[in-house]
Amino acid sequence: MLGDIARYLIDIAAAVLGVTLLLRAYMNWLGMPGRNPLAQFVYALTDWLVQPLRRALPAAGRIDTASLVAALLVALLSWMLLFALRGVAGMWPWGSIILLSLAQVLRWSLYLVMWLTIIHVLLSWINPYAPAAPGIAMLVRPFLAPFQRVIPSVGGIDLSPLALLVVVNVLLLVLGRIG
Repeated sequence: MLGDIARYLIDIAAAVLGVTLLLRAYMNWLGMPGRNPLAQFVYALTDWLVQPLRRALPAAGRIDTASLVAALLVALLSWMLLFALRGVAGMWPWGSIILLSLAQVLRWSLYLVMWLTIIHVLLSWINPYAPAAPGIAMLVRPFLAPFQRVIPSVGGIDLSPLALLVVVNVLLLVLGRIG
């Protein structure tokens, strides 16, 4: 039972940090202003890991390599801890750990899109003037735009977030079958 609790806590901590690092990389790619409340939260949560890496890994154009590498390192560390908890000693399956880490980063990316979409929809219904609403709308817009071009509004309701969530969940199912 303690092993299950430890695995759960490792998964949660890695997911929160990994998704936040991916969000930071995505915000930098979009050029989100640093004065946005969401950006300030993300920077405060991840600066301790990204800033030292940024000295060795400068950005490549709009791509924040330090944040992406940090997310991959978090996934790698979480899988190493999970293998250590399972009692795998001696020769670690490094190829498997690296592939699992890459799959985990991809899974975190899909969860990021899913949760940003859900938060965007909830904010648009509850409080469209919330301080974080414009930033979240900016983050979700590139994913919703292709669906909005194809799916018309029905009775004044935008169904594109629902279509996006279906696609993301199908991708998560495919990724779950592969991994």
